[in-house]
Amino acid sequence: MDLASVIGIVLSFGLVVSAILTGSSLTIFISVPSFLIVIGGTIGASLVNYPMSYVVGVVGVIKNAFFTSIQPPAEVIAQFLDFSNRARREGILSLEPVVKEVDDEFLRKGLQLTVDGLDPETIQEIMETELSYLDERHQSGADVVAVMGTLAPAMGMIGTVIGLVQMLQTMSDPSTIGPAMAVALLTTLYGAILSNLVFNPISGKLKVRHKQEQLIREMVLEGILSICKGENPRIIEEKLNSYLAPKDRKQGE
Repeated sequence: MDLASVIGIVLSFGLVVSAILTGSSLTIFISVPSFLIVIGGTIGASLVNYPMSYVVGVVGVIKNAFFTSIQPPAEVIAQFLDFSNRARREGILSLEPVVKEVDDEFLRKGLQLTVDGLDPETIQEIMETELSYLDERHQSGADVVAVMGTLAPAMGMIGTVIGLVQMLQTMSDPSTIGPAMAVALLTTLYGAILSNLVFNPISGKLKVRHKQEQLIREMVLEGILSICKGENPRIIEEKLNSYLAPKDRKQGE
């Protein structure tokens, strides 16, 4: 679980709720009509903008912001040093038992293609295609969440207009002014909270996750091609270290 995301959500909502409780009861900020306008309108507009599978899949996309773990680059380098040393000592076929032990699907596929004896150009073409479609899937997921972040405050403004119209039409009855104004203001509040505390931050986290995973995938591809070409482990280490900032690089003994 991503601790930063959890802390951020808890901290932001906790401070908002605490600020409310210092001056009033939390119950006066609960409005079913406002909730329906913002949530229903956001989901409905998203369904117009995207295929249903994209919108339904947004739950899994949001889950990735909290639960996806990225393998540290240092572990990737150490892994490939082990693979390259084994391949140089015992041959490429010695990596075949390792393939079944690898959890990462992208790495497992690259190793299998290498063990199968495909040439580096073919392996690069296949794995770069995988990378391009990975980029497309990640981008579409982040885009759906970002669009929902744009739609939520817009739905809040629509709710505000609805509440104001209801208030103006019933000005002769003072008892109706309060509920109508509550709908008008709470829809704006709900839209702003969902946009700025949920959807937009999660969209940003997904984009960061994608960049991290893309870096690991590119390192894996470089390592696979280097092993396939029979390069020296020291050279492979230097190549993979070049993907990292100088402070993050670890040199072998």
